[in-house]
Amino acid sequence: MGVSEKQIWSGRRLAFAAFLGIMLLHSLAILLFTRGFLLTRTELSQYSECNDVVESPCFPPPRDQNTNGSCWSKPVVGRLVIIVLDALRFDFVAPSTFFAEKKPWMDKLQVMHDLAARNQSSTRIFKAIADPPTTSLQRLKGLTTGGLPTFIDVGNSFGAPAILEDNLIHQLVQSGKRVLMMGDDTWVQLFPDHFASSYPFPSFNVKDLDTVDNGCIANLFPALDKGDWDVIIAHFLGVDHAGHIFGVDSTPMIEKLEQYNEVIEKVVGALERQSGPGGLHENTMLLVMGDHGQTLNGDHGGGTAEEVETAIFALTTKNPNTLLAAAESSSCQLDVLKAWQVCTSSIQQLDFAATVSALLGLPFPFGSIGKVNSELYSLAGGTWNQEESITGDDGSPSEVQSWMLNYVNALCINSWQGSSVVQVQVFDSDKTHTTFLSLRKFFLMTEELWSITSRNISGAFVSLPLVRRQLDAYSMFLESVAALARSNWTEFNLKIMGIGFCIMLSSLYLNVFLIRRLDKLCGLQSFFSGYLKNFLGVNLACIVILIRAWSFLSNSFILEEGRVASFLLATTAILQLRHAIMKKMMLLEALVLCLLVPFLRISIELGQLKQAVNSLFLKVDSSNMMGIVNDSELWMYVTEVFPVLSLIIVAYLLYKSITSCSSQGISKYVIAGTIMNYMLILLNWVSESSLLSPNLSLWLLKGNLIPQVIYASGLLQLSLLVIGQLIDRGRTSNLEESTVVKALALISACSSTTILLSGKQGPLAFLALLIGGWCLIRLMALEQNTKNDSSGSSLFYALPVTQWSLLAVCMFFSTGHWCAFDGLRYAAAFIGFDEFNLIRQAILLTIDTFGFSHILPIFGLPLVARGYLLKQSKQVYSIRICQVYLMYGLITAITTTFTLLCVTIQRRHLMVWGLFAPKFVFDVVGLLLGDLLIFLSALYYTS
Repeated sequence: MGVSEKQIWSGRRLAFAAFLGIMLLHSLAILLFTRGFLLTRTELSQYSECNDVVESPCFPPPRDQNTNGSCWSKPVVGRLVIIVLDALRFDFVAPSTFFAEKKPWMDKLQVMHDLAARNQSSTRIFKAIADPPTTSLQRLKGLTTGGLPTFIDVGNSFGAPAILEDNLIHQLVQSGKRVLMMGDDTWVQLFPDHFASSYPFPSFNVKDLDTVDNGCIANLFPALDKGDWDVIIAHFLGVDHAGHIFGVDSTPMIEKLEQYNEVIEKVVGALERQSGPGGLHENTMLLVMGDHGQTLNGDHGGGTAEEVETAIFALTTKNPNTLLAAAESSSCQLDVLKAWQVCTSSIQQLDFAATVSALLGLPFPFGSIGKVNSELYSLAGGTWNQEESITGDDGSPSEVQSWMLNYVNALCINSWQGSSVVQVQVFDSDKTHTTFLSLRKFFLMTEELWSITSRNISGAFVSLPLVRRQLDAYSMFLESVAALARSNWTEFNLKIMGIGFCIMLSSLYLNVFLIRRLDKLCGLQSFFSGYLKNFLGVNLACIVILIRAWSFLSNSFILEEGRVASFLLATTAILQLRHAIMKKMMLLEALVLCLLVPFLRISIELGQLKQAVNSLFLKVDSSNMMGIVNDSELWMYVTEVFPVLSLIIVAYLLYKSITSCSSQGISKYVIAGTIMNYMLILLNWVSESSLLSPNLSLWLLKGNLIPQVIYASGLLQLSLLVIGQLIDRGRTSNLEESTVVKALALISACSSTTILLSGKQGPLAFLALLIGGWCLIRLMALEQNTKNDSSGSSLFYALPVTQWSLLAVCMFFSTGHWCAFDGLRYAAAFIGFDEFNLIRQAILLTIDTFGFSHILPIFGLPLVARGYLLKQSKQVYSIRICQVYLMYGLITAITTTFTLLCVTIQRRHLMVWGLFAPKFVFDVVGLLLGDLLIFLSALYYTS
């Protein structure tokens, strides 16, 4: 059937309108679904006030205490020094005897061990458990508000908005406390007008290990000798940055920990020097704490034990009775070398705001759902006004009674405040769920018990068993409030989510309709024609796509997504190998593809291990997992030389490909520029190589010069390609050479930046992508059927396009990424730059994350399908290019649709914010990025 020129132009207009329409539908669907799913938790507008406590059934604080800035309970400490060590792992602080194997980074904060062992009544090490996601912004919000983190705030981690709800810093200021802040400038963004004095330092240059820390040190020690503050907050960032750049098991990390050990020792010394009666620090508490942990490769954001477990080291300058520090939940280990015992306890970070508020006698932040921690509260038990306590024969029982009476009153206020939060949540959201009602009844029961306990306390005799019973009742109630919050606090708008999901389904229908429509415009059989059953490839493609999409309904398969994709790719490769053996053709290509998949599977295994340092050749440390000694000379040469050889091979392949084509034009200069960029990357690696002596190192090439030249060169190359398309429009006569040259030029222009950001794994990943593409191009001949008139139908390239998409998924995971925020390599965003710029760093991070899985595969898609495209006439060629891209976009959209279905079903799952929500974010961002790249690619190849 002939195809008229009018039909061709009509088809092209339809295709480009389809790309824009599908992109718009996807954007609208994702926007609506996100508004329904990624809602922030309800931020309450109420603020706690001093006089609110009169409404509670609890004992009000003595009148004479109000002059000291307290209004809800009796203050326990006078001053508070909070030192935040960002990304502080628990095994940085706890002694190595607590762990099965001693690691190089353990026991570096020795001063904490010494103090915790010698002064057990006034010093304690806590394991602090954070709520995921474990990004710094959310942890600071959680610590200060006493609420759960809001997942959607991950997107604001690089530009923190001011906290508008009630929080600990606000209550400090309202109570007349003078707060001094230094370090991470995120605090100033969150609390812009709250600090009496502040010394913020820029926090986003992860290559800078010292500026923030040195700024904290320079301002912290002079402040400790002055009396113009009540609370000091010093936020250090060196450990966090050292982890992102070098990993935990690195020399810079150990050096930072040793520096912190000296800082803490000096801080403790400064406090103790003035801790005597009437001294500046007579009644001061020191808290050294982390906001979250980090994995061995320095990442955080997820919900693994390494990321959520951090530490709090607490020290008071007064010495409470030893009995008060005893705790049932403590874990103690004997240090064999020093022959002393160190104990650690556990605390939820959710309890931090309530506990600090009780220590300082402040109103609790209104939205706080934490509990005043008994062990941290007991450390300051000796700071009560001793003349007000009940005196016993030997003094010890009186202190225990005094502490318990004050603690039970603090828990009373704590429970009353928690009940108020529950009531507001119920009334604001019109919820009448049975759980809320039963929780309210539980609180009324505790109030009835309190009426009995309070009468007993006001009498001459104090019944400690009755007080303990009251403490247990309050503790159970507050734990129920926290459990309820974790399961129900986030509200989902199912109606908006459903509308978004339906729009997503409509985009799938539109995509399929357009593929069929373009087949008809080209005079060929449609995708769902009667010929469907005659082709192994299209049936296999449909099965593979559906298996992968359905797998997203299981959290286990989401965790194993990379392995599932490699398995499905291996399945198709083995079937093609069988087909090749039967036809006695393309045996080499089928065998190479089958051998490529195990290589990708090994790299996926290494990349998905959070104990690995991103990938096999990104850092030498991952050699430990292969049983190879780090300082092995052979291994050092392999990790240094093999990526270089791979990059040389890639450069050679590009050179041979372009020289074999007669129609080169501007593309020849673009590819030549890419080869020069490869040489610059090699020089950059050589200058940083550990195999060279300092005298031989190319010190002039170190720094940011080479990366910036490569970035500029890449932009220039892309600009030249656009200009070349405008100049050569309509002049191409050889479709095969035109397709090859265009694709190679575009891929090469993007490859140098992608390889640079990916580290020494980049050449290996790019080489694997090229080899996989070559195999798929050659293996398409197995599906050809010359007897069939519809040999140019879209069903012929269904299998290679599906395999190409599976290979792209494998490349995402094999390069050390995973669908979690701790899978982002933030250090890549600062390659070539020291200063933080949001747009620039976001672009670089996007290229590093999606370079091998989205950018290069989409730009190279016509190479994979060109075997069928070139069977068409020149007039039909551009429509077929659009049809190939529509099919690739359909595959991506199907998997994303099932991700939306998954998070809808699993929205109340325990792992919703730790697993399903990050997967949703990565998939929808990948889909929108893919839509944009598909549109630009189709425009580039068909112009």
